[in-house]
Amino acid sequence: MTDTNAVNEPDVSDKAATPAVLVLEDGRIFRGTSYGATGTALGEAVFATGMTGYQETITDPSYARQLVVQTAPHIGNTGVNKDDAESRRIWVAGYIVRDAARRPSNWRSERSLDDELVDQGVVGIQGVDTRAITRHLREHKTMRAGIFSGADARATDKELLDQVRASAPMEGSRLAEEVSVDEAYTIEPKDWGWEGEPAFSIAAIDLGIKRMTPIRLAERGVRVHVLPATASIEDVKAVNPDGVFMSNGPGDPATADNQVKLLRSVLDEKLPYFGICFGNQILGRALGFGTYKLRYGHRGINQPVMDRRTGKVEITSQNHGFAVDAPLDGATQAPEERFGRVEVSHVSLNDDVVEGLSCLDIPAFSVQYHPEAASGPHDAAYLFDRFIELMDRTKQAAASATETKNATDSKTEDKK
Repeated sequence: MTDTNAVNEPDVSDKAATPAVLVLEDGRIFRGTSYGATGTALGEAVFATGMTGYQETITDPSYARQLVVQTAPHIGNTGVNKDDAESRRIWVAGYIVRDAARRPSNWRSERSLDDELVDQGVVGIQGVDTRAITRHLREHKTMRAGIFSGADARATDKELLDQVRASAPMEGSRLAEEVSVDEAYTIEPKDWGWEGEPAFSIAAIDLGIKRMTPIRLAERGVRVHVLPATASIEDVKAVNPDGVFMSNGPGDPATADNQVKLLRSVLDEKLPYFGICFGNQILGRALGFGTYKLRYGHRGINQPVMDRRTGKVEITSQNHGFAVDAPLDGATQAPEERFGRVEVSHVSLNDDVVEGLSCLDIPAFSVQYHPEAASGPHDAAYLFDRFIELMDRTKQAAASATETKNATDSKTEDKK
């Protein structure tokens, strides 16, 4: 089935006159013109509902191997700059927009989005009905897709569809190691406005971490040792952390066996743990719960979530296509019994998806969304403070236990 849509009047540039086609796995086809690099892009078609923050979206490593449909119609109007990038490169596999800005207009703009896409080899398509694409994905679920432009778009519809159907699905994809850093690095609080010595030190496992996440911690006095996705418990202990953090990231959490093993070791050590997004799914798996793929996922900066501890509703930034399968109501014994009881701490108000886990007998919690707010609202910033409070309580409890033990030992020695 083919849709010929004329959402925009053709631009006068050569690129806007270059044919491009979006082919979905189920045979639906949308025709437009080239945007960014020309060629072929294959991946999972998903839609993101943010009205702003397109640069943060495309540089979020969680979007690796995905073709992102922007539901906001006008994209590229504020250009791009080095400060708003959330990682070292653009990670979206392809980009789908309705009205691409002909030129950027913003005092912070350093170059056009189109030029950035070209330089990084990201194939896109413009002039398509993104409303129709979004509705199709909502009704039929996210699916494999391909963007073909220039000479690559001249193949027959069947040939293009065959390429899409031969591409790798997101289920079973192990991608965190592909987007993670190769070597560890450290973010110092003093570089982000903190005066005095660091209050805490953590090991942050980079599964696709966004730039603002360790910065939000550093602003609160936390020294952040960012470690690769392949880090072991020995690597974690080597930085002598007060806590451990696992970041967002792409791919199927069912493939993250190495990270699950690491987290179980962390929990056995009673080290305070905080995870977001992929880190929430890994905590779920470490506790013994399963994960599953959502029909079309949560991607945007306007997702409502209830914090069950406070009854407060947060508007959150999210980007995930998988979720934890855990009982929604009340405390339950973790399937991995040595970790004690756990409860669902946060829940989506759109579809009751698990949005957070809180362990009741060990110092660990996680959420399914992005409290760093890059881009997005700042409603969830308190979660960084909650992690710091958890580390503080754990450290004080350990110091008190040591003091009690020393006093007991001293009395025993005196009796002798």
